[in-house]
Amino acid sequence: MPYVNPQYLVETAWLEAHLQDTNLRMIEVSGMLNAQRKNIAKTVCYDKRHIPGAVFLDVASFYGPFSDPRGTFPLTWPTPTQFEAIMGQLGVGNDAHVILYSSTVGQRHYSCQMWCTRAWWIMHHFGVECAILNGALEKWMAEGRPVTAVPGYYPPTHFRADPHWRRGIAYKEDVLKALQGDRSCCVVNALPADQFMGESAIVYGPRKGHITGSVSVPMPDLVDWDTGVFASAEAMRAHFDQADVLSADRVIIYCGGGGCATTAGFALALLGYTNVAIYDNSLFEWGADPSLPMTDPSSERKAP
Repeated sequence: MPYVNPQYLVETAWLEAHLQDTNLRMIEVSGMLNAQRKNIAKTVCYDKRHIPGAVFLDVASFYGPFSDPRGTFPLTWPTPTQFEAIMGQLGVGNDAHVILYSSTVGQRHYSCQMWCTRAWWIMHHFGVECAILNGALEKWMAEGRPVTAVPGYYPPTHFRADPHWRRGIAYKEDVLKALQGDRSCCVVNALPADQFMGESAIVYGPRKGHITGSVSVPMPDLVDWDTGVFASAEAMRAHFDQADVLSADRVIIYCGGGGCATTAGFALALLGYTNVAIYDNSLFEWGADPSLPMTDPSSERKAP
């Protein structure tokens, strides 16, 4: 069973064969957060080795250049003006074909592809033609393909954002509407299963668990955390089917701050589903508001 939209993924052999394409723009988006939630992957990975010609974009820092600096919560979507400026600086025009890739940089906890899918989701909805390298930098290197420490560069240009970019984003009010009777909309939690169940020490705010009424499709089921290779279309469909997601007219996906939710969104895009949005700020916002319903199964099991 093939993906409906296979063009959203490229393989290593294809990329090496197209490295000299004039409209190709390779962007590394590796993420490795320090204690201050700043991304140090450029120093740790990109500056040491990267695919020839690639430039680096920090999409992982909690309040980095790919997030709205006025946002109350980390990883808030960039504004259209901010996005256009970033693309122009990177040399990405409206005719560019962007290939996003990342490195595992020794971290299994955060899937390296989560940062690729965050970049892809935002770029795609702002109007960039983009795809993700399947298998990450490590697969590229394991196959003996070229790397360099020479910084990449593309001439600055201008980019005009798609005015319909909001179709890919959802807000608190949209989630509330879905929970309060809009049965045509399914709310999906993409966090690992132990976080959904409130059993993990990792918490996004003062409350554990998940948004009441949401279903679980864990991101780790959709991409191999060790290799960065995405699951097959058949496997992806099985995971979504198990949670009864694919019968919904609209899907809203959330996680801690809007990162790994995009991996589930990207998987649905591969499968051909278009009426999908990511809840911006996710549990960082929802969990901080005690008036909003959350369920912590771990606490319920401990109750007498």
